[in-house]
Order: sequence, then structure tokens, then C-alpha cells
Amino acid sequence: MIEERSGSTPTDPPTPQPGRPPSTSRPMPQDRPLPGVKPVSDQTTVLIPAQHAAGGGPALLGNLKLGNLKFDKLRPSNLKLPTSLSPVLLKRIALGMAVVVVAGAGYLGLRNVANAPADPGAHGNNGVPGQSKSPDEASEGVRRAVQGEAVLQRMADAVKSESRGTFMSTIDPQAKVFDDQARTVYNNLAKLPLATFQLRYVSDDPGALEPDRTSALGGSESWLAQVEVSWQLTGYDANPARETLPVTFVTRDGTTYAASFSERFVAGQRRPIWALGSIDVAKGTHSLVISLNSQANADDYAAVSDKAVDSVSKVWGKNWRQKTVIYLPSKQSEMESLLGAQPGTYTQIAAVTMAELDMPQAGAPVRIVANPKLFDELGKQGRRIVLTHETTHVASTATASPVPLWLAEGFADYVAFTAVSVQDESAAKELFKSIRAGKVPKGLPPPEAFTASSTDLAQSYESGWLACRLISEREGQARLVKFYRAVHASKSPTGLADAFRSVLGTTEQEFVADWQKYLRRLAGV
Repeated sequence: MIEERSGSTPTDPPTPQPGRPPSTSRPMPQDRPLPGVKPVSDQTTVLIPAQHAAGGGPALLGNLKLGNLKFDKLRPSNLKLPTSLSPVLLKRIALGMAVVVVAGAGYLGLRNVANAPADPGAHGNNGVPGQSKSPDEASEGVRRAVQGEAVLQRMADAVKSESRGTFMSTIDPQAKVFDDQARTVYNNLAKLPLATFQLRYVSDDPGALEPDRTSALGGSESWLAQVEVSWQLTGYDANPARETLPVTFVTRDGTTYAASFSERFVAGQRRPIWALGSIDVAKGTHSLVISLNSQANADDYAAVSDKAVDSVSKVWGKNWRQKTVIYLPSKQSEMESLLGAQPGTYTQIAAVTMAELDMPQAGAPVRIVANPKLFDELGKQGRRIVLTHETTHVASTATASPVPLWLAEGFADYVAFTAVSVQDESAAKELFKSIRAGKVPKGLPPPEAFTASSTDLAQSYESGWLACRLISEREGQARLVKFYRAVHASKSPTGLADAFRSVLGTTEQEFVADWQKYLRRLAGV
């Protein structure tokens, strides 16, 4: 993920500045508030996908090869598969059937085929991954998958056809609390400009529900399944967003229903914004704001986001989608649910840019997620700075980029400060203080300098920004952008060094020497 810090004086807007430590965000310095903000952090963060994050989400199917399965030889004659089942699920079911048909083969189970989130310590989950299952257990797993997928297919079809009655007919009539949540989910989805919406049965664990919960559900059978949900926003997403939801199913009187969308979430499992509460939606020229807070806030942020897109395009160019999607939670716990974060993780984070996909992939939908408390405390200038910084990450695809942190974060600050002017003494306060004490940076900040435990965190952000500004002042803004793009596009481990030579006509060592002189001059030493 990429994180930012900011700074200000009473008269000058501060600097949001980023970093990219893996899997957790770092707190921002407490003495650098944005305009109109109490002395709290206004850091923003960019979440980098799973290759940079510990436990970055479930890996659906992993490297399992299923392409050689012959469905016509695997289907038991007494089990008919609905034609509406997705091809992926058909392959998973086919694997389960293959185990039933082939004597001596152990049932891997849908849970083991799809490496979805699981709770090894859950009650009744005593099986060892990969442990052989009996043919009867395999057959039961296939049966549950078929029943669950049929419910999910009716739900998805109802959303597409805008049939509230059909959607609600899939909900357990005895799940009164979930009935209200399901109505909210349906209403929320109806407000979104959906290009696609799919629900796909991934895996199940019939022993995951506690005995008390099973008893309360009643019916002839109940179980917990992991379901892949994917949706794509028309005009904003090049590819669908994907998350995995735990869905509880119950069968009563011969009919299977969905009884919960929120049971037994595991650490790191994100929740879609449309499942957290009633949403309001505002559409700007370049932005879509989805708010759990209020319609008024959604409208306000759409206007600010549009300005941020314009500011970024003036520097980066217009060869990107020029669209942003902003999530506005109403409380921090909702922000943490959206990000799959532990409580308190984002106490000092004003905004986070995340790729809304469980697996790392170029072109994944990107969202800017605001921290409601800190965003409410930001003034107009502060909000614009933060959103411009985050929008720079969206435009430059920072969630899937090999650029070093000093460049990614420094460039985002450079763009933000191009949109909103800030005095050097305010923006580089900590760095100048250190230089005046005789501590000139020995080199460009390494990745570890952007972690939460770094003692030079603020200086690292400020160093990255001034390195980018030096390139712009010396070579021109267009050359700075070209330098960034060259590093981003490189497939070579020497991409940064190559870009220094080919774009800037120098070496990193020579640039660092010039940068150190530049810092001394700015600090007045």
C-alpha cells in the first residue's frame, strides 16, 4: 500500500505525502494538519494488491488445472446439473464428481479446490486440507453446491432484471434481520450503474456454523459457503471488482434460501460497500461518489473529485480513464470493513486508494476510500489536496506499479501541490529541521523509510516530493512525467537506473548529489 503525510502552516495548505508499506498503513505525523484541521493526521494511503501484502486475500482456484476434465464422463446419472451454473462452478463440481466416480480417489471438496477464506478453528471443521473424503461426502458437497448456486443465480438474475420480488424470494422467510439487510442490498444495487453483477458459489464448510446458530436457523439443513461476488460499474471499471462473501444457506420445506451475507468473516476479508448500509450516489463529470454518510456529502465530494481529475490530467495527460470512484463511509468501522482491516488500523488515515480485487491484476477497479472523521475535519483546500494526491495514484496505476516509493509518493505530492500551492517551509518542515541540524539525507529514501516504525517518516515523504520537484525544475514537467512512465513501464530490475540515463541523462548517484545541494539551498544552509 502507499501512504501519505501532509503539512501546513496557518496560511498554507499542507502536503499529503505517501509511502507503501505492505499490508498495514502507517500513522501520519501529528504536527502537520491540513487547512482547517485540528492537529490530527491527514495521511492518505494506497493499498497495493496481494503481491505486496501479507495475506492479501483468497486465491480462487490458485494454479489448479481443470481444463482436461470430461464432464460427460463425470456426471452421475442420478444428479442433473442446471445449465445456469457458471463454467467455473461446473468444473469444480466436475472435479467433485470425478472423485465420486473414480474408486479410491479422495474427495478434495469444493472448499479445497477454491482456496477461499476458511477458519481452521471453526467448530466442526476438523478436516485437514487435502484429507480424503468419502464418496458420500463428495456427493453431498456437490448437492449443496448445486442448491446454493441456484439461489445465487436467481439473486443475480433478479438484480439484472430489476425484480425485487424475485430477489426477496431467495431470502429465508424466517431470517427477519437479514430480510431488512437484503432489501437494503437490493435497493443499493439498483442505485449503481451496474454493467455486470454476478454471484458465484466457490466453496463450503458444513461444519463451520456453531450448534446454537444451526439450531436457531432450523430447517432440514444449513451450511456456510464462500461466494465470489463480482460487479462492474459502467463507465468507470475496465474489469469487474471481485470479493468473497460468506453466505449462509438454509433448506426448509424442500427449498433452499440465503440466510445471511455477514457470517464468520475472517481477517483480511473485505466487504462491499453496498452490503454495509443504505447508500447515496452522486455522479460528477469525472467521478462517482458512493456514500454511506449522506447525499449532501456525496454531492460535495463529487465536485471536489472532478477538480482533482482535471488537476491530475493537466500534469499526467489525458491518456487515462479520467474517472474516479470515491467511497464515503459514515464511520471508521465501515472504512475498516471495506478494506478488510483490523479495528483502529486507519485511525490516523484520511483516505486510502485500493484495488478492489482479491488477486493482484493489472486493470483492477480502483477506489478511493475516505476516513469519515478525518475528512469531516479537512477544509476545502485539504480535501482537494488529498483527493488530488489519491487521484494521481489512480491515473498512474500506483496499485500495480514497480516504481519506487519515493517516486510514487513524491510524484503524487508534486501533482497535488501543482493544483494547490504550498510554501516550502510548511511542506518540508521536518526535512528542513533535520538538514539544519546537520542531517542531510545520504540517498533517496528506501522502501523501509516509509513504514510506520520509521523514525524518519515525514522526512522521507518530503524528500520524495522535493526530488520530483527538482526534476521538474531542471528538466521540465513533461520530462518528470516521462521519467515516471519509463520506470513504471520497465520490465527490467534496472528500470530506475535505465530511466535516469535515458530520460534524465544522468545517473542516480549524480542526481542524488545535485538533490542534496538543492535541499541544502532550500533549507538555507
